[in-house]
Amino acid sequence: MLSTMKKALTALFLLQCLLPCLLPAAQAAELSVASVRSSQGGLLYSADGVVEAVRQTVISAQVAGAVTALPVHAGDAVKAGALLLRIDARAARQEASAGRAQVEAARAALALAARDVERQKLLFARQYISQAQLDRAEAEFKSATASATAQIAQAGALQTQTDFYALNAPYAGLVADVAVTVGDMALPGRPLLTLYDPSALRVTATLPQALASGLAPARSARIEFPALPDARRWATAARLTVLPVADAATHTVQIRLDLPASVPGLTPGMFARVSLQLQGGGPAQAARLYVPARAVLRRAELSAVYVLNAQGRPLLRQVRLGAPAGSEQEILSGVAAGEQVALDPAAAAKRPQSR
Repeated sequence: MLSTMKKALTALFLLQCLLPCLLPAAQAAELSVASVRSSQGGLLYSADGVVEAVRQTVISAQVAGAVTALPVHAGDAVKAGALLLRIDARAARQEASAGRAQVEAARAALALAARDVERQKLLFARQYISQAQLDRAEAEFKSATASATAQIAQAGALQTQTDFYALNAPYAGLVADVAVTVGDMALPGRPLLTLYDPSALRVTATLPQALASGLAPARSARIEFPALPDARRWATAARLTVLPVADAATHTVQIRLDLPASVPGLTPGMFARVSLQLQGGGPAQAARLYVPARAVLRRAELSAVYVLNAQGRPLLRQVRLGAPAGSEQEILSGVAAGEQVALDPAAAAKRPQSR
């Protein structure tokens, strides 16, 4: 009995001595970890770009006149056909009225000429007039017909011109800029308003022409908008187009990446950063390292991750960050491919670290 108690006390003593050494490793094993990923599926190329509207229209006047109505302002959403600006059209309406009056006069002259031809034909049939008089009457009728046709066409042109004094939206969109105010003089070709369609946007960027042939499909192109909140900061291109012309001075080509319609907050002119996947035709670059973005600990200017050592204990290690890539963060230095990092820095900080 005494021997059994001594053995139990000895085992308890050994357990108390070994527990401080075993506990950190056991706690560290409970941490959620992820491996440092190396980009092996192709090289990445980052390029600066700008957001553009696929449909953006600078609206100008076709006629001259003073601006009399301006019902829209910059930032207003308008429907297709909505009135954007009205120009003083009083003189044009008077000319259109004069044209309509001339049409009525021409029609009256044509009707008179038609009746005169009929009378001349009856008189000629009874041999009261000569053939020359009949020919003259028919010529006057043809002249009156041509004059009436010309007057009708001219009146139609004047009426069409009166429509140029009211500028309507060619499509539904947003008013980006209003360059005039009520009372300003509108001249043919002078920009008055700028309208764009917010449902169709794209990002335009330039890259060296040597990389154009090695671009991966559009679905691998990621676009970052630093000015937007984190939840809307990244988007995937719906379509990638490489323009078939290279700049002779810079030896670059322009690419266009169509954006999905589900990215609110974007406006033309906004800065964007494009991450393009290269398939293998590009110049040699070092493989990039990535960790989950939530594994990075940021304190003021310090950026670090908790790396598990050989004993499975978390070790705080300072790293240098690159560009974010969606839910991942590029690491320029501080870790190696395949190392394990803690996904919860706060939980890892509570674990005893290796010394």
